[in-house]
Amino acid sequence: MTAYDRIAHARFAIVASRFNDTVTDRLVEGALSTFARHGFAREAVDLVQVPGAFELPLACRWLAETGRYAGIVALGAVIRGGTDHYHHVCTAAARGLLDAGLATGVPIAFGVLTCESLADALDRAGGSAGNKGIEAALAALDMALLRATLPR
Repeated sequence: MTAYDRIAHARFAIVASRFNDTVTDRLVEGALSTFARHGFAREAVDLVQVPGAFELPLACRWLAETGRYAGIVALGAVIRGGTDHYHHVCTAAARGLLDAGLATGVPIAFGVLTCESLADALDRAGGSAGNKGIEAALAALDMALLRATLPR
């Protein structure tokens, strides 16, 4: 018996950015291992890849609108460069993911790293600061369970 027995037959999606894949591949590994550790077969978790963090919100919304998923994990890594691009992508990804979750009612866990350097990102993708892919998967599981237990 696990804490997630009530949603044992649920499906989840992971949407991951291909940009900065040195980081995002590690986040995906963390998220997949978390679902497996909590009793979800690999077949219960769909993995979708998008070009970058900017594209995460639209893909998450499309998946949420299918009605197939109890929760979605959005994973990406935006690393500060020498232009304003960083701020625009971070803002768009965060707001877009929030809007997609609110519009569809499907929990979308925010696993997008917004870091100063590649070293900072790697620290948060399985390094000294843990793996934020694990944390995002746990957030998706917890929110899906909460949704399943609330009266309708």
